[in-house]
Amino acid sequence: MSALKNNKELQVAAIENGTVIDHIPPTELFKVATLLELDKVEATITIANNLPSRKCGRKGMIKISDKFFNDDEISRIALVAPNVILNIIRNYEVVEKKRVSLPDELIGLVKCNNPKCITNNEPMPTRFEVIDKEACVIKCHYCERKINKDDIIIK
Repeated sequence: MSALKNNKELQVAAIENGTVIDHIPPTELFKVATLLELDKVEATITIANNLPSRKCGRKGMIKISDKFFNDDEISRIALVAPNVILNIIRNYEVVEKKRVSLPDELIGLVKCNNPKCITNNEPMPTRFEVIDKEACVIKCHYCERKINKDDIIIK
């Protein structure tokens, strides 16, 4: 019975050091890969989509060897796919697991979609308050325009 079970399991190579981004909604997987500019990364990358998941039915996953993300990169992931799980791997072991969530404020990551906003007319960083982390709704600090997840333009 265990041999039959092993034949049905997905075999993806373990990484010695790096990050696994897990539980990515399948519709957002390639957006996450694009945002993180994975096409420019020279490390080994494994991308899997539509994997079975007990928690959410189907999921995507990205494994990146020797890559650890900074806070801005994590915030970018959260804008597209909130609630994914980052697994930090060192020496083939998960040393840290964290759920990605939006910070309370986003500075310089998102473009205001109000053409009259000062950030679109002066050389200054954008600043947004996250007013709903679950629905991913943000509000511009300067013009107070609210932007929903589907209308967010990431810089």
